[in-house]
Amino acid sequence: MHIAIAGNIGSGKTTLTGLLSKHYRWSAHFEDVDQNPYLNDFYNDMQRWSFNLQIYFLNSRFNQILEIRKSGKTVIQDRTIYEDAHIFAPNLHSMGLLSTRDFDNYFALFELMSSLVQPPDLLIYLRASVPTLVNQIQKRGRDYENTIRLDYLKRLNERYEAWVSSYDLGRLLIIEVDNLNFSTKNEDLSSIINKIDAEIHGLF
Repeated sequence: MHIAIAGNIGSGKTTLTGLLSKHYRWSAHFEDVDQNPYLNDFYNDMQRWSFNLQIYFLNSRFNQILEIRKSGKTVIQDRTIYEDAHIFAPNLHSMGLLSTRDFDNYFALFELMSSLVQPPDLLIYLRASVPTLVNQIQKRGRDYENTIRLDYLKRLNERYEAWVSSYDLGRLLIIEVDNLNFSTKNEDLSSIINKIDAEIHGLF
């Protein structure tokens, strides 16, 4: 079984992936942030590095999905292949940071790759307001994230909502995270686990 967690920067995907992996004894696949050779450059000069970054993510997530299906294990994945194509790349394109030529090239590649893989059995979307995202981003203190602007997060949130509202590739569970603190409060984590249990039982 393949479970994936989607959500904006700072919504808690990595934290929740780790907690659920521990609780259910699922294999966890995390987003390759520390090893990404483009992230620092991208945040310093988005226009120059946006295409390179999106191609890197696309390749990385495509490989992850192939590994997940090959492993035969139940895997929980931090972020999906769909978010880059439906949220991050179109946002860069609309901001003038990714040319139409590069975006069209990227999206054609995404459509080919996504046609070759199966979507997650369950998608968990972490919905968070911009103040919650900012608070979480500041807490973890990654240098390259210091330059992220509020309007950038707001645009991403709007695209996430549009994508989720029409998502029909499999089961979808939306978690409102503004009033949750699942990293420190057991009752908040338990409430999420109960919702996931209900979804998983529906898969069999």
